[in-house]
Amino acid sequence: MTQTYTRLPARNLDKSAGLLRPACILPERVELDNPALDVMTDFRRLTAFIATPGDTIKQAEERMIRRKVRLLFVMDSQDRVAGLVTRTDIHGEKPMQVVQSRGIRRDEVLVADIMTPVERLEAVDYDDIAHARVGHVLETLKARGRQHALVIEHTGGRQMVRGLLSLSQLCKQLGVNVETTEVANTFIEIEQHLAHA
Repeated sequence: MTQTYTRLPARNLDKSAGLLRPACILPERVELDNPALDVMTDFRRLTAFIATPGDTIKQAEERMIRRKVRLLFVMDSQDRVAGLVTRTDIHGEKPMQVVQSRGIRRDEVLVADIMTPVERLEAVDYDDIAHARVGHVLETLKARGRQHALVIEHTGGRQMVRGLLSLSQLCKQLGVNVETTEVANTFIEIEQHLAHA
């Protein structure tokens, strides 16, 4: 039996037409009792930005500025997560340590030299996040002493990074103003703020 196909109706695009883009719009404000998904950047709804191990730290920083992010996933040639590089990595002590130990210029330091490698990254299962609260996220980051935690799910027998939990994003949504890079102090400030709220 032969199927007959007809042409779909078409129209001209309006001058005011926009472009739909994936958007992970998180609530502006949350409480500790809100669902944990309210503070997770979901990569099914928002593009994760990447770098390669061979990028210079200057290239990585320019990409962060352009994309308005503080973290890039470092992907290897087989499209696997090799690690993470953050704005703190680029502006911290790591680049200077590489410069001094290898006798190179700062503009020669590569992402691979300062990134946190995949084997040092911790992740939380998406199913656990789906049933958790914001308070659980805060306690998880605090217990690990981390700025970020990855959220993974299992697809086709493979671990896939589904999302990201960020301490700075969490603070913003909780209404806590924290500008320190020392994680321990960050949690003390959060607790003090929440106790007075």
